[in-house]
Amino acid sequence: MADAQPQPQALPDKAFPVSWDQFHRDARALAWRLAAAGPFTAIVAITRGGLVPAAIVARELNVRLIETVCVESYHDYTKQGELRLLKTVADSIIKLGGKGVLIVDDLVDTGKTARVVRELLPGAHFATVYAKPMGRPLVDT
Repeated sequence: MADAQPQPQALPDKAFPVSWDQFHRDARALAWRLAAAGPFTAIVAITRGGLVPAAIVARELNVRLIETVCVESYHDYTKQGELRLLKTVADSIIKLGGKGVLIVDDLVDTGKTARVVRELLPGAHFATVYAKPMGRPLVDT
């Protein structure tokens, strides 16, 4: 009896794994593109995914003021649920209205998180390392 061949999975279930080395290279490439969009006086990292790329971008652009905004949307990394703002941005950064502020996340998917953060900082520059088609229009870089 011949061995059964594995069947290819349907496209929606297909994962796109990225190594830490590749992610680091892509975050540095993002920083290089952002250099022309600055200068930035503060970076707001969307946790948790935006923490690592925000650190890389901050180092490359020599930005020392780094803040976080904590938004919970994914459960088990696969199902996006109701959004909850767990921690907002410091008042000193909100008062800037986004002027000179760079928002960084690892990925924009549906754009739900991006919309929430954009409401907090409407004039900020929004950058992600990766963007899916549905959320891409909400990202500046």
